[in-house]
Order: sequence, then structure tokens, then C-alpha cells
Amino acid sequence: MLRVLLLRHAKSDRPAGMIDLDRPLNPRGRRNAPLMAGYLVTENLRPDHVAVSPARRTRETWEPVQAALGAPDATIVPDIYEAPDSALLKVVRATPDSARCLLVVGHNPGLQDVALRLVGSGPAAARDRLAEGFPTGALAVLDFDVETWAKVRAGAGRLERFVAPRDLDADEAA
Repeated sequence: MLRVLLLRHAKSDRPAGMIDLDRPLNPRGRRNAPLMAGYLVTENLRPDHVAVSPARRTRETWEPVQAALGAPDATIVPDIYEAPDSALLKVVRATPDSARCLLVVGHNPGLQDVALRLVGSGPAAARDRLAEGFPTGALAVLDFDVETWAKVRAGAGRLERFVAPRDLDADEAA
């Protein structure tokens, strides 16, 4: 079995005059990124291969996750930035077969689109939430009953769970 963790960057700031690629996390994002990192640790969701968009906000989201998990170094993958679902699927399929769990830290709408494209089963409530949107800092966990990444296909994934920071933080839910 292979597992894909799709993590959307945490909430970012939009400073005037700054190019999109350089946008940092805002205070809420700096609070939620470690919250999601803690969730990954608690749930033993440990990637052995990580692909991160080159955008500053994705790298800043990855930093507390890497620190919390002691996870492998991330590969910065330019193709993730502003990528459509087809490009993200290529990133997934290019994962080394020695990896069993891939974490992709990226952006919407691509992450939601690729998740919806890949998911064929899973809890109805989680699939409905995913179809409604992929909030900043949210995590989709997809499982595939295949042995190689090249065999990952549309509709073949099981959405094991879909979690947003507001699900974990009482302050976010308010």
C-alpha cells in the first residue's frame, strides 16, 4: 500500500508589492503550521519522501512539520507551484518506489483538484468536506492499494481522512 499526504500551505499574508512566490505565512498560519505538525506526529503520519512547492509559504509550512517529525529533507519541486491536478499527479507518479508515504506541500486549487481526481472511496463525510473546499493548512490522507507510484490512477485512492486546523484548535473553530 502507498499513502499520499496532501498538505495545503497554512494561511499566508499578502504584503503590498510582494510577488506571490515570496508571500510569508501570516500570524494564523504561523500558529496553524505547528498545530498540523503536531497532528501528523500524534497520528503517526510520517512521510519518507517529501515534495514541497518553492513558494515561501509552503516552505514555512513544512519547517515545523519537518522539525516535529524528524522527517527527511524536502525536495523543492518547482512543478508544484500553481500546478494543475495533472502536474501534481505527475509529481506523485515520479516518487521513488522505495518511498511508501509521500507528503506534498502545495497550493489550491491544484491540491483539491488532484485529491478529487484520485479519490474513489472513503468516508462520505470526508469526501463531502473535500468537495466543498481545501482550507489553508488542511491535510488529505489518501491510500492506494498498489505497489508502485506509477500505478496510482484516478479514482483508485481511498480518502482515509481530511483534517483542517479548525478541527484541531478550539480558537480556530470559534
